[in-house]
Amino acid sequence: MSTSTIPETPTATPRDMSARELLRWAWRQLTSMRTALILLFLLALAAIPGSVIPQSDVDAFAVSRWQDQHPKLTPIYEKLQLFSVFDSAWFSAIYLMLVVSLVGCILPRTRVYWRGLRARPPVAPRNLTRLPDHASYTTAEPVEAVLARAGKVLGRRRFRVVTDDGSVSAERGYLREAGNLLFHISVLVVLAGFAIGSLWGYKGGVIVVEGNGFSNNLTQYDDFVPGSLMSGDDMEPFSFDVDSFDIQWLTDGPRKGMAQKFVANLTYRETPDGEAKKYPLRVNHPLSIGGTDVFLIGHGYAPRITVRDGNGDVAYSGPVIFLPEDQATFTSFGVVKAPDARPQQIGLEGLFYPTYLTVDGNPTSVFGDDRNPRISMLAYVGDLGMDGGDPQSVYVLNKDNMKLLKKPDGKMFRVDLFKGQTVKLPNGAGSVTLDSVDPWVRVQISRTPGQGVALAGVVLALLGLLGSLFIRPRRVWVRARREDETGEGVTLVEVAGLDRSGGGDVSAELAQIVTALQGGSQEEKS
Repeated sequence: MSTSTIPETPTATPRDMSARELLRWAWRQLTSMRTALILLFLLALAAIPGSVIPQSDVDAFAVSRWQDQHPKLTPIYEKLQLFSVFDSAWFSAIYLMLVVSLVGCILPRTRVYWRGLRARPPVAPRNLTRLPDHASYTTAEPVEAVLARAGKVLGRRRFRVVTDDGSVSAERGYLREAGNLLFHISVLVVLAGFAIGSLWGYKGGVIVVEGNGFSNNLTQYDDFVPGSLMSGDDMEPFSFDVDSFDIQWLTDGPRKGMAQKFVANLTYRETPDGEAKKYPLRVNHPLSIGGTDVFLIGHGYAPRITVRDGNGDVAYSGPVIFLPEDQATFTSFGVVKAPDARPQQIGLEGLFYPTYLTVDGNPTSVFGDDRNPRISMLAYVGDLGMDGGDPQSVYVLNKDNMKLLKKPDGKMFRVDLFKGQTVKLPNGAGSVTLDSVDPWVRVQISRTPGQGVALAGVVLALLGLLGSLFIRPRRVWVRARREDETGEGVTLVEVAGLDRSGGGDVSAELAQIVTALQGGSQEEKS
């Protein structure tokens, strides 16, 4: 007894394909719906580091402070471009692959949808009673009258109707697939909006002390991130002054110590010779000037400090921006540089306590409001390194060529001052005075020309989802034939329906259609 085996058909693998076949296979994999969903998930996953790790285009100082606190991780993060996630090569690669994948998905589906839209409804099956939802009845009307009435009834129910020999085929719900296509296209529109904003827009940040102003030009920004195709002509020529900054602090209740109702009262001009206008800048209520938005994103304190050198001359005088280290108490860190001090330059580095109090012998701030302001700083003399021409951060003190001042007994010397106090530096190096405390506000200025495009994409996505969820594609067939078995000559009418979306109550609609067909017959008889 011999047995025979059926040879297996060999399956092609990418390794066995020619270059052309390999490219075709790769394109099909890239443009599949599964790949598009994976890339969309990866894009959302890739955005997480941008919201967790400080970004250089949002807060450059926060990045520098993070790098100082994590010297071992900094080189790794820099190689991975984690301090500028949305401008990184790997994020852009996912972005572009998602765009290509969506285009590759949409174009074939559009062609299929266009052919289906122009195609006739399918011919009625031979045996309609085999369908899950069907009904039948008999009438004395001729076949032609039944089919004509069926066409009218289905047409009124927004079916596309085609009458064949002895049957009527009807179909509706073509817009469901259009809703699916619209949703996919909307994702492309949203991505295009973001791309337009990143190419032709810009974003920058600046800290402005109360009583000072800002003009919208590159030299005024603390940090500035332009788009790849952005030009200087795209910047609106506006300016504004921070007249005052109002803030309310909760002094009782479960949220005691928290701040609320931040308002920066601005006087702005849209052009250098334009009319002066007032605007209360609040959180989530930006000032819009042309295509540019001004957001209030932070606040803090700027103690006014006067530094006199060893000769008694004023080497520095003005507000010094201290950046909050603790958002609950607004304990802040700051640096003072006096490069004009003689005979040696002077540098100060330390903390500002808005409401100073000693707890268990340790200085701290117990409240964010400046009710008992005090600075506590270390003093250095020497070379600040500012004469070499290399750029320096105003928030970092270069102590490579500086000497820490100490008391005559060798103990560490600190500049501890309440408002209005003055302290002399050791060895006749000079003196430091805390004159007053001013608030500052941090504003973000951004121009996003693709914002309207992205919003339109979101609206299209909602419309597409509504269409794909609530539009149900259905097919209905009506067949009529003459029955002469009884000798009376009656017409047998069969009606069947099919829901192509896998849901909905087809039987209820089918009953309504049958009722409409029978009702029309009775009306004609009467």
